[in-house]
Amino acid sequence: MVVKCEVGGAVVEKEVVTESPGETYEYQAEVSRLMDLIVHSLYSHKEVFLRELVSNAKPSILGDAGELEIRVKTDPDNGTITITDSGIGMTKEELIDCLGTIAQSGTSKFLKALKENKEAGADNSLIGQFGVGFYSAFLVAQKVEVSTKSPKSDKQYVWESVADSSSYVIREETNPDKLLRRGTQITLFLRDDDKYEFSEATRILNLVKNYSQFVSFPIYVWQEKSRTIEVEEEEEPKESEEQPEGEKKKTKKTKTEKYWELANETKPIWMRNPKEVEKDQYNEFYKKAFNEFLDPLSYTHFTTEGEVEFRSILYIPGMAPLNNEDVVNPKTKNIRLYVKRVFISEDFDGELFPRYLSFVRGVVDSDDLPLNVSREILQESRIVRIMKKRLVRKAFDMIQDLSESENKEDYKKFWENFGKFIKLGCIEDSGNEDNTTSEIFLFQE
Repeated sequence: MVVKCEVGGAVVEKEVVTESPGETYEYQAEVSRLMDLIVHSLYSHKEVFLRELVSNAKPSILGDAGELEIRVKTDPDNGTITITDSGIGMTKEELIDCLGTIAQSGTSKFLKALKENKEAGADNSLIGQFGVGFYSAFLVAQKVEVSTKSPKSDKQYVWESVADSSSYVIREETNPDKLLRRGTQITLFLRDDDKYEFSEATRILNLVKNYSQFVSFPIYVWQEKSRTIEVEEEEEPKESEEQPEGEKKKTKKTKTEKYWELANETKPIWMRNPKEVEKDQYNEFYKKAFNEFLDPLSYTHFTTEGEVEFRSILYIPGMAPLNNEDVVNPKTKNIRLYVKRVFISEDFDGELFPRYLSFVRGVVDSDDLPLNVSREILQESRIVRIMKKRLVRKAFDMIQDLSESENKEDYKKFWENFGKFIKLGCIEDSGNEDNTTSEIFLFQE
């Protein structure tokens, strides 16, 4: 559209890009129920929204390739977060199918799980466990805009919805400045209560590093950092000022640096060949991942193949936990579970390790589990039962290797620190059918 406006006393014509009104669609009933719950009932751990959206944004591999990446940019002035991927995008029909409709079974299970957890307080970590991860955006956003370009279509479409609405709008993107070559761009217009926290670039960078540091594609986060520097003054000094010949007066100025920072530059150590990893690298990873300052007493790095495949690194800490309640606490936070390099959880209730081995620390990465793995799946999955059995066996092997090593001091430290855990195992796992614990329980100082 061309409009006339006055500039400097002269009337000029200017082209203004206007957005098409688009078409309005009603959400499927199940989605409306879900949206209402997310907006009005779930408050804790809002940060999981970023994990879910980055997981959804992982670009699919394209035949024409090009660089596949994800970029996350915050705008504190406007209170927005924008996540852009260079993947395959979506057509108009796919937008309707993917964002306006959801499998009833997934939502029903989500509602059931939420109801069961109500007494303990609503826990939105359930989001993403039932295929409803995209809607976690509304935990922090009043409005969500999805702009996407698929190679199947010559048009780019924009999907829009606000938090308390029962409908959404799809329109064609006509602004040439906003056109994508391909892929999807999600913009979150943050709620007033969440603008300060989640429009802060460093906060977003840390969340990406925590949840998505090891995904397969590079993730860049926009950073703006200010620093004070000394610069030479360009003006000549006044006659009254004495200044050594050849020197210029300096003053301090604030300089803002703007750049894209790669948030996942480290290849997961557990994905590397153990023959290529040095002991110091294992120790460094252990200290960083588990916030420790002492080297571990022992570690094991292995890949399990066959009917169940996963990669893992396990450690025996160099000191006992400071809180003795860890011995009787059924929940452990010592094992970090990844699925396809995406961090899922470290809060377990015996699913991966028995209570008496809760002192063992490590990471487990499985390609066999779904990204939306839930506590229910962990408890009932045959895959998890096999994983647990093999992880326990590897833990026993580490302890046995310590007992047979030439350095008797290491095993003495182990028994002083964790002997009470093993004694607990004598009671809790005495009926282990393959007697894998018996050889450990016989160890003496």
